[in-house]
Amino acid sequence: MSGHSKWKTIKHQKAAKDAKKSKIFTKLIKEITVAARVGGGDINHNATLRSLLEKAREHNMPSDNALRAVKKGTGELPGVHYESYQYEGYGPAGVAIIIDVLTDNKNRAISDIRNLFTRRGGVIAENGAVSWMFDRCGVVRGTAPHLNEDKLLEELLEFDIKAINQADDAWYITCDPRDLEKVKEKLKTLDFTIDEAELELVPKTPVHIAENQEQQVFDFLENLEELDDVQNVHTNLA
Repeated sequence: MSGHSKWKTIKHQKAAKDAKKSKIFTKLIKEITVAARVGGGDINHNATLRSLLEKAREHNMPSDNALRAVKKGTGELPGVHYESYQYEGYGPAGVAIIIDVLTDNKNRAISDIRNLFTRRGGVIAENGAVSWMFDRCGVVRGTAPHLNEDKLLEELLEFDIKAINQADDAWYITCDPRDLEKVKEKLKTLDFTIDEAELELVPKTPVHIAENQEQQVFDFLENLEELDDVQNVHTNLA
C-alpha cells in the first residue's frame, strides 16, 4: 500500500505555492461547520473538529473565520446547511476516482461533476463501483531531515503502521485511522514537521499510466478539485 502518489505530490506543491487562500478557506469553513454540527463545538470531545481547526491554523486562516464556522455549525449563528455526498467514477485513462462533496444544492453539485466528466472523457459510476479499490487510512505528510525509515519504524512500532514512504524530501506515513491522532502526537516528539495529517482513501493497488496521458489526467483532477462543491478527490493513480 502506498501513502503517496505523483498526483498528490504535485497537488501539495501547487497548494504550497498558491498565494490565493480563498478556495482552501472555503473548503475548511464548510468542513468545520459540518463537524461542529455533527459532533458539537467542544474540541475536547470532537476529534474531527480539533483536527480541522489545527489544519486551519496551519493554513493561516484567521481565527475569527474558524470561530464563526464553529458557531454556524452549533446553531449559535445562522448559516448554510451543508450535506455530504460521495460520487464514484472513472477519469481519463480509466483512473478510478472517488469525490467527496459538501453542498447546499445536491442537484447543482452532481450536474457540475457530471458535465466535467462528460467533457473530459470520464464517466460517473454507481456507488460501490470503485470504492472497493480503496482503504480508509490515516495519512501524515511532513519532513524530518534527521530521521530515516528504520528510525521511524522503530519509534512508531506501537501503532498499526501500513506504510512509510518518502518522495521529494517529504515523508508519507500511512496508518490505521484509529491511530492517526496518536501517531501525530508521537511524531511531534521526534522533530518531525507535520505538513498535513488527515483521513484519506488510499488505493489498495495504485495504477501507473503512460507518461503521455499524465497531463490529461492531472488537468482533469485539478479541474475537479476546483469545483465549488468538491471537498476532496481520491484516486488510485500511482
